[in-house]
Amino acid sequence: MDESIAWQKSSFSGANGENCIELGRKDGRIVLRESDDPTQIVTTTPAKLAAFIEGVKAGEFDHLIP
Repeated sequence: MDESIAWQKSSFSGANGENCIELGRKDGRIVLRESDDPTQIVTTTPAKLAAFIEGVKAGEFDHLIP
């Protein structure tokens, strides 16, 4: 696990930190991980993450949530 990444959780995470995605930055890229499995890290660009967030705000992924 990379200790140099300052991971950030959403304020919407559960009281004990469960059910959350953590984000950080490394070498100019965005890194994401699930709090319950921090060894699995996904990397993307700031532009791609921004596009995804805009899609979430627009409701494009609402059908995926039961």
